[in-house]
Amino acid sequence: MDSQQFIEWLKQESLFDAAEKQIPVFQKVLSDSLKVRSMEELVILGDTGYPQRRVSPLVLGSYLLAAKRMGLRYKFFTQEPKERGEEADDELVDALLNLPDQSVILWALSGRIGSMDVLGQSFRKFVKKHRHRFASTPSLGFLQTKQYSSIVQAANVDYMKLREDALRLKERLDVASEVRVTTERGTDFIVDVRLKKALTNDGAFSEPGSGGNIPCGEVYLPPRKKGVNGKIVIDGCARMLQKSVLVKEPITLTVKEGEILSIEGGQEAKELEQSLQWAEQHAKYPWGVRRIGELGIGLNPYAKLVESTLISEKMLGTAHIAIGSNYWFGGTIYAIIHLDQVFMKPKISIDGERLVL
Repeated sequence: MDSQQFIEWLKQESLFDAAEKQIPVFQKVLSDSLKVRSMEELVILGDTGYPQRRVSPLVLGSYLLAAKRMGLRYKFFTQEPKERGEEADDELVDALLNLPDQSVILWALSGRIGSMDVLGQSFRKFVKKHRHRFASTPSLGFLQTKQYSSIVQAANVDYMKLREDALRLKERLDVASEVRVTTERGTDFIVDVRLKKALTNDGAFSEPGSGGNIPCGEVYLPPRKKGVNGKIVIDGCARMLQKSVLVKEPITLTVKEGEILSIEGGQEAKELEQSLQWAEQHAKYPWGVRRIGELGIGLNPYAKLVESTLISEKMLGTAHIAIGSNYWFGGTIYAIIHLDQVFMKPKISIDGERLVL
């Protein structure tokens, strides 16, 4: 549907008022994070979600209405929610292929955007090649419609301060050799980060070729190969193959030389094990499925713990690891999964010095 049809659909679904109310927050994203200029081409794309789970179209609607209010040039596309293995709609792919260089891409998705092989090996490489900028908000289908406020709250952040905080932490991690993480729940593991460079997801998406998640607010890095050892207790939000959940019974991972040796806990632990087994059975590179591919630290003071790792991992007062692939941000692990696991109230030491955020 085109933008006007979409607005009418929002009204029919009783979603328009909620989307309109949050225009100022999404204007802030466009002006402070992406720094969109009036002469630039803007593409807004997404899906209409599911009954009772309409967060994706709400984000999409707020972006659309914000762009209208700011007088920006835009193109608008929607498609049905896509699952693993499905292709993106041709109309959407054609729009991206025909974008002039140095354009801005926004997407809000219930799941995935769908495969777009014609763009090349990865969307990020496509963005860098054409000097586009982007902001993505995927995997919103896990959230109920009423949880839209959690997205808005986390997106309404002081982007300049967040950038400063993220850069300070990145500078410390970039020269570090070892990070130790402990929690009162029993987490105690050490990460070898020698010669690894940290990345920031801080909303600083104004440079050509840049982009990332909105909501933002994390610093993360890949461990050295075989460089994670200890016990990790997941007690926040856990990402499985098909969903994210708030953990009811902590999941305990025992890790040696970067590989998960055991997963213990209740129902969530069983579901995580099943997710890894599925990945091993379907993977071209099964050796990477049980590897710890990321250590991340949340910095966003307005993010809250919800059934989405996209938001939960950004929450100040949390840290997370990811199981699986990290090749696209400086690691050596290739896998068909990247499952973030969030834990609460970490005590973090960098080369023996306690980190205070």
